[in-house]
Amino acid sequence: MADGASDGVMTVKDRHAALHETLRQRICLLDYPPATHLSEIALAQEFGTSRTPVRRVLARLEEEGLVQSVHGVGTIVTDADITELEQAYRLRVELTALTGTLDPVMPGDAFFKRLQALIDRAVEMGVSGTPRSFTELDMDVFQTLLQLTANDPLRKVLERLYYQTKRLWLVRAIKAELDLEDEYRIFRHELEAIQIALQSGDLGAVAQIQRAHISMSFNRLVRRRNEDATE
Repeated sequence: MADGASDGVMTVKDRHAALHETLRQRICLLDYPPATHLSEIALAQEFGTSRTPVRRVLARLEEEGLVQSVHGVGTIVTDADITELEQAYRLRVELTALTGTLDPVMPGDAFFKRLQALIDRAVEMGVSGTPRSFTELDMDVFQTLLQLTANDPLRKVLERLYYQTKRLWLVRAIKAELDLEDEYRIFRHELEAIQIALQSGDLGAVAQIQRAHISMSFNRLVRRRNEDATE
């Protein structure tokens, strides 16, 4: 949930952002699977608000491709189909490389401590990880690494593309169609390589490492889809 104002009181904008973040996370973690009906009334009651802010958040999620408004039915969670999202995934791959050149931000000590904590979680993932816990970690890593660019338009586009495509991996993982041990190992190595590049002050290398790993992840998903098509 989003942080409140400095006096501890959340503004309307803060509450809107928190509601959006919560619903987006539920969709991406499949707490709301595809075809789930999201009721404005039920959500307003759950979050103790009127239907107006809920309606606005649902409209924003629809713009992001995570839900769809169906006449006579209401708001429905969309499916995560790799064929439909292939162009979005490819765009995400290419734009990630720009984080090393468009308003890059050299991190401080607090960032490095957070990154080390994420690496420690990734190590534990190899022992007791689940598809859901891995996805939660990946979301935290994404938001952390997004801090390495101060280019706001780029950040917004990358965030939208990330959450549009994130469910693709989780769906495959839950169906046991991916080698999770291998996925965890690859992810840990990515974080360790990013840490080394940051310690060298090479933000361009950090961006290229991220780009390469996103591309490889996408290609693994495509390969699995093609294998399904031939079975």
